[in-house]
Amino acid sequence: MPKLSPLFAGGLLAAIAAASPAIASGPMDPAAIDRAVMEFTGAGIGQPGGARLPVDRRMRLNACGTPLQLEWFGKNRDSVQVLCPDAGWRIYVAVSQGAQQAALADQPGSGEIVVSRGETVAIVVEGGGFSLSRQAVALEEGAIGSWIKVRPAQDRKAEPLRAQVVRPGQVAVRLR
Repeated sequence: MPKLSPLFAGGLLAAIAAASPAIASGPMDPAAIDRAVMEFTGAGIGQPGGARLPVDRRMRLNACGTPLQLEWFGKNRDSVQVLCPDAGWRIYVAVSQGAQQAALADQPGSGEIVVSRGETVAIVVEGGGFSLSRQAVALEEGAIGSWIKVRPAQDRKAEPLRAQVVRPGQVAVRLR
């Protein structure tokens, strides 16, 4: 095998480095992720439709050498997935209720009240591998995607819960 001169080998390495895509060094700025999410959702942090909270400043993600990829995540679009393929990381940013309602606004019949105050509804509680259902009374009216207060039908003294309207006659609470 022929030996390469140090000068040629150094030039070869420089040429390879120049031909390969730029890889960012150092940590990713969480404020840059916040700005990207703000541009994606069209709302600021803490505003209806925007991120609930800023990205945790304690996270140490590798800098992204390519533009961040953002997309809605979850059945109710209650998070934004932020992906950096070249650095190999992905995070999820929770968004406020306004974004969920805006996302559901594209669906037919949105904005239409489907649960009335005083109506008996099924409340479904879902969590890691389980689902429970029982009857409740709606204390507020709501459209699909909106959050309303409900109280278990059998216990008038129970504390009201906030649940999301899923369809006419059904609300849900999702435990994570």
